[in-house]
Amino acid sequence: MSDFDKLFKRLDMLLDRVETLVPVKSEVLTEPGFSAYRWRANGLEGIAHFDQVDKSELLHLERQQNLLFRNTSQFLAGKTANNALLWGARGTGKSSLIKAQLTEFAHQGLCIVEIPKSATGELFEIIHKLAMDGRKFIIYLDDLSFEANDDSYKALKACLEGSLQPQPDNVLIYATSNRRHLMPESMQDNLDSRMVDGQLHPSDSIEEKISLSDRFGLWLSFHPFTQDQYLDVVEQTLVARDMKMDEDARIEAVRFATQRGSRSGRIAVQFAAYWESLK
Repeated sequence: MSDFDKLFKRLDMLLDRVETLVPVKSEVLTEPGFSAYRWRANGLEGIAHFDQVDKSELLHLERQQNLLFRNTSQFLAGKTANNALLWGARGTGKSSLIKAQLTEFAHQGLCIVEIPKSATGELFEIIHKLAMDGRKFIIYLDDLSFEANDDSYKALKACLEGSLQPQPDNVLIYATSNRRHLMPESMQDNLDSRMVDGQLHPSDSIEEKISLSDRFGLWLSFHPFTQDQYLDVVEQTLVARDMKMDEDARIEAVRFATQRGSRSGRIAVQFAAYWESLK
């Protein structure tokens, strides 16, 4: 082997060692022009036309709006921000408020990645890939809850806090749930609690369940609308569809909600579609 060949061989060996010490940054997003993504088995898939929600459409959620928009603004400004849990009654605007973040901040470079519950166990891999991208990402976990025999919540716990791998500065987690603690609560949990020196000590089961939701720094609660609030949303939705909120519509809207046992923004939108079909 000539000296020239030996030199090239040594250079190849050095390059191999450099690549081992400093991994080459891989292309994470094959479609970087998007702001909305969903996680599939083979990676991130861009959503060309995401569901845009204007914050002005979200009536009677002023407190929740202010807190979440402020948190997202801090995140985009490179300041400390909290992972957020939006919990409460169904159809009360939890998911819509998260979608409104993208409508409001996409022009500032915000991206949202929707992760199905079935992929919760892959959060470490997902976050690792997003950390390699220069943009700001909110991981969106919708309608999140875990059953008693479901261990995938442990991956979420570790990603929020507790892992040796810290959460990167360009990733936040926003989750919605009908359950405040994300896990089912049973009477047995309370029965297993005990008194020690005159103080109530919750059972290990309760502590385990609370410890998951406690790792979200921002809690936002959503409650069923009053009848007047519900009718406000009905009127706004009807006007947006070029219909009037007359007395007949008011009576039918109340009846519609009563039949479903709930007053919420979702029910209001469903009533508007029903009312329009009658015209």
